[in-house]
Amino acid sequence: MEKKLRLTLTLSTAGTIFVLFPVLAPIGFSIINLFSNGKFLLDFLMPAELGLLVMIGGGLLIWAALRSKSHLKWIAWSFGFAILLVVVSQALAGITGLASGSIDPSGWPYIIVLGGIIGYDIAVILLGIGGVLLCQTLLRTKK
Repeated sequence: MEKKLRLTLTLSTAGTIFVLFPVLAPIGFSIINLFSNGKFLLDFLMPAELGLLVMIGGGLLIWAALRSKSHLKWIAWSFGFAILLVVVSQALAGITGLASGSIDPSGWPYIIVLGGIIGYDIAVILLGIGGVLLCQTLLRTKK
């Protein structure tokens, strides 16, 4: 039983780190830029650009949640919404010509694509919160 719990805790910890790194990295870079240049510039697209880390981390979190039978709905729904939103946003950007630059970034296509990316960011944050809650539950179980 101890080995199963240790593996599940390792999976959930690694998954949480993988998921939260793309969210926390732009904040850290923004703070560094604030102190060096005096401007706070936040790259809200970085979580989508580092989506592979989110996908790996989400997979690890789902695996850990299945093993522990805890927080599975939270993790699965937020991971599912994250995947859906980033895929739909990127597909719409490609279909409308925003991705290639053939149309100006304005109007309803731009608003919908940006809304989808911001929704993806929120879903990734919720996935990270689910990972933290899962780790917390597993640590309480370990005691």
